[in-house]
Formats: sequence, structure tokens, C-alpha cells
Amino acid sequence: MSTDLRYDPHDGTPVHVVASRQGRPNLPDDSCPFCVGGREAPEPYDVTWFTNRWPAMPDERCEVVLYTSDHDASLATLGANGIARVIDLWAERTTTLGSRDDVDYVLVFENRGPEVGATIAHPHGQIYAYDHVPPRPARRLAVWTPDTDPGDRHVVTVGEWSAVVPHAPVYPVALDIAPTTHIADLASCSTDQRAALAVLLADVMDRLDRLFDQPLPYMMWLNQRPTTTHGWDDAWLSIEIVSPWRSAGVARYIAAAEVAAEEYFNPVDPAELAGRLRALARGPQ
Repeated sequence: MSTDLRYDPHDGTPVHVVASRQGRPNLPDDSCPFCVGGREAPEPYDVTWFTNRWPAMPDERCEVVLYTSDHDASLATLGANGIARVIDLWAERTTTLGSRDDVDYVLVFENRGPEVGATIAHPHGQIYAYDHVPPRPARRLAVWTPDTDPGDRHVVTVGEWSAVVPHAPVYPVALDIAPTTHIADLASCSTDQRAALAVLLADVMDRLDRLFDQPLPYMMWLNQRPTTTHGWDDAWLSIEIVSPWRSAGVARYIAAAEVAAEEYFNPVDPAELAGRLRALARGPQ
């Protein structure tokens, strides 16, 4: 593939020019490549991964993770056991990719819904393995620790994991999920810690899908310790989930002034969002 990493000469923003991705095929209307028997899943599976045929970076740095063979499922419907299998695979791929000499950072992420650019409805996420630590995770991991006193922005806690609405979110729907004790990456999580994270994710995803009484389009990504040989011992694992919806089916678009100034105007009160999510609990918390 042809890729060209460039940097804006004025502010240093990295941009991958990937002209080859213009040739990606459109998804056929009558088939799904991720369903069993499809192009990417010829054999039955519970959770699996494969190298992306249309990568954003070369050298097998881009992977697709299939959460389940059930086309109509989602993280919200997989339950804790299904999500635990996904977490285990995320951790395994992070370790494997991170062991490469040419990989400094492993990004696990998901785009869910056409509103945020997902072209295939089958439940899946992706993994990018960078040969450097990208600017945003570098800034966040250098200083970020969990919000220990979120007050009315707290949503739910399971074991060592808490979900809170950030103090100053850019998106109208936003959640930070993090351990309350220091964990740097998924690979460092114990079996019990992964199980508790799976329970919390199942709970949170269920609430998000009931927030507007329909499946919520969202972006989710993991911030975890870079895989460089030295440094980053203080990096704190976290998961961010954001959605552009400010109400059912109504997107909050990022305006020109916001992009230009890098100052954002969020119409949703973080505490109000957290209160609505707390109210969606299915049982005692």
C-alpha cells in the first residue's frame, strides 16, 4: 500500500496521506464479510481478529476484531461473558503487536454506527499499531489520572472500575472508564480485574443504548501504556466513549470556530447526562 506520513509545518499535526484507501470496495447489500462463511470469517467463531485488507498504515499494523459471529449483536447485548472474551483478545493483540520492535503504541478502538463512519454493521472494532506514540495519547498518558471526586458526574462503579462523565467533555455524550487503582495497560489486568471491567462495560453499553431508546452511535478507544522499551511507568489505563448525539437522532456538529480555535461549546451539562445514565440502572448499584 502507499502511505505518506506528513506533519503540518506550522503546528506539527501528523497526517497520514493514504490514497490507496480511496479504492476500498463498498459493502455489498446482500452479504456481510464478517458473518460466518463470509470473506473474513470462513469458519465459525466466538471472537476473532484478522489483518485489515484496506489498512491505514503498512506492514500489518491494522487489524479488525470481530466481537461475535452474531450480526445483530453489539457490545451492549454480548453480556459480561462475551465482553470478557473481547477484552482478552484486545489484551493478547496489544501484547503481540507491542512486542514488535517497530511498534511504540497500540490503539484499540471502535466506531459504531454510520453516523461516526462505520461502514459495516456487524459488531467489530479495530486496532492500529503505531511506530510512534501519537500526540493525543502522549499528552493524556503523561498527566491523566482518574477523577477521584466526580460528585454528580459519577455513573457507576464495579469492583476497581468506575465510569464517570468528564468534567469538560467535547462531545455531548462522553464517559471515562478507568480503574481506581493504578493499572497501565490491559495486559497488566488480573483475571478478576478483566472480569469486573467486562461487567461494567456491559452495564454502561446497555445504558447508552437506552439513553435515547435506540442504538447509540459512538466512538470508543483505549488509552494504555505505550509499548516502548523505557518510560511511561505512570501511564494510567482508561477507556473513552463519546457520541455526537445531543438528543435522539440529532447530532451536535463541531463548528468552524471550534476547529479553528480548539475551544468547544457543549450544549449538554455533564452532571445532567450522568444523572440520566444513573437513572437507567437495571438493578441496585
